[in-house]
Amino acid sequence: MKSNASAVWQGTGKEGSGTMSVNSGVLKDVPYSYTTRFVSGPGTNPEELIAAAHAGCFSMKCAFLFTAAGFPADKLETSCEVTLTMVQ
Repeated sequence: MKSNASAVWQGTGKEGSGTMSVNSGVLKDVPYSYTTRFVSGPGTNPEELIAAAHAGCFSMKCAFLFTAAGFPADKLETSCEVTLTMVQ
């Protein structure tokens, strides 16, 4: 299985802005900018999407494991925090 996403950025790093989309259409032209990544504002950021992906994968894997062990779950809730830091 292959999944695809795309991003478009216009302008400088701090003053510019962009959009992100995924092929399924669930995210289409979702805005992101310096403000949504490093301050706060409407839109998303790459770290948020990585955290969502990890939380979703973890919850699904747990559901498979619990079911295989004879304990199917009605509901699983997972929170994930992602911090990316520059390593020099």
